[in-house]
Amino acid sequence: MASRHLSRSIAMQSLYEWDFSGKKPKELEGIVERNIKEFGPGLGDESFVWQLVTGVVENLSKIDKVIEKAAPEWPIDQVTIVDRNVLRIGLFELLYGSKEEVPPKVAINEAIELAKTFGGESSGKFINGVLGTVYKNLEPSVQEP
Repeated sequence: MASRHLSRSIAMQSLYEWDFSGKKPKELEGIVERNIKEFGPGLGDESFVWQLVTGVVENLSKIDKVIEKAAPEWPIDQVTIVDRNVLRIGLFELLYGSKEEVPPKVAINEAIELAKTFGGESSGKFINGVLGTVYKNLEPSVQEP
């Protein structure tokens, strides 16, 4: 598994656990550190995991508003915890991440893969629909040629 994909998996699992346990700020660091040890032995560079986790948490309310706008028939608390956190990671990369490091289409494809791995039967389609909607509404300068 490529290190960035593994980093996204660890970030998603950590955010899932943090979200499931009530989003207690003091617990997040310990959750991430434990998951890096458990799921990422030999990962080497842990900075991408931390970049995703801290980026999602710092922009959580803005990201959740984007989800609510892009999927109005799905209130944020009714989206499964896995799908909600995959969307958060995908949207963080799409909206706030470095487009040179992770082009928008790569961010979307990676989120779909996470959804297929960790989510339910229709998770991949749901994630694709929401992220695709957001991508279409981005300013053309942010989109790929």
